[in-house]
Amino acid sequence: MSINYELTKINSIDTIGVQKIWIFTNPLRLGSTKFRSIFKEEGLQMDSFIACHECDVIHRIKPLPGKGAAHCIRCGAVLYKHKTNSLERTLAFTLAGLILFVLANSFPFLGLKIGAQVRETTLITGIHELYVQGMQIIAVLVLITTMLAPLLQMMCLVYVLLPLKFGRLPKMLPRVMRFLEHVLPWSMMEVFMIGILVSVVKLAGMAKIIPGISLYSFLALIFVLAAMIVSLDSHLLWQKWEKAS
Repeated sequence: MSINYELTKINSIDTIGVQKIWIFTNPLRLGSTKFRSIFKEEGLQMDSFIACHECDVIHRIKPLPGKGAAHCIRCGAVLYKHKTNSLERTLAFTLAGLILFVLANSFPFLGLKIGAQVRETTLITGIHELYVQGMQIIAVLVLITTMLAPLLQMMCLVYVLLPLKFGRLPKMLPRVMRFLEHVLPWSMMEVFMIGILVSVVKLAGMAKIIPGISLYSFLALIFVLAAMIVSLDSHLLWQKWEKAS
């Protein structure tokens, strides 16, 4: 079920222009003192409003029925959704992802058997081979998109969600959440996996392909990370930060 909200006109805030998106999604980004004073003068609570991340229209937050979703009245973008046990499920997926990440980088990824010889490779050795063969840029991109970016995603969420699980609020929550938004587009494990599958198909007639534990862990990690991002309710996190500050 979806709800379209009526646009709430706030003259003193409309003059801020595009910057007003940060008032609601990230109030500390702009220092907050000026903007909090505006809300105080108007007799408004900052955590009662939200700005569309696509077109910047301000909406008043209303409770959602069941599994409903709130959509922007101007562009139709999803403002926030009701997600049951969001923090617990996201934390569970994150911890599972960390375990799979360790497995994916600790065991052989693929093995090639030609005659009596078997050559195994791991993710790290594959990246190293790209580097020593003169493809340094590709090696760095693979390292960032398949290892560093996913690991940073999970570490950021552990930093945010683990203290919340025990009733504590992380001090650097705004900075970590902003950093997470920048890191998310760099995680491209599924693209890497498609490239591996294409290579396997081409090599199938030349050698016997032996999938390793790392390959299965890597594949499972792709789905776990996707579930982690889908279950994350960032709107709820910002609400908790607003109430605490």
